[in-house]
Amino acid sequence: MEVIVDRIEEDFLVLELEDKKHINVPKILVPNAREGDIIDVNINYEKRVERERKINNLKSKLFIKQKEE
Repeated sequence: MEVIVDRIEEDFLVLELEDKKHINVPKILVPNAREGDIIDVNINYEKRVERERKINNLKSKLFIKQKEE
């Protein structure tokens, strides 16, 4: 999905969605954005799976440690 930075209002970006609706998002999410910029919005499934694996690994270590005590 692509969104367009329609304008900047104080600490918010006003983004135009593909269906022409507008939403406000905190500028801190895309601090270098300027009016007219096009932002690609994508979901990174690979990073999510890797993050879940790491979290599950940490949980396993925590539970094993708790059982030992």
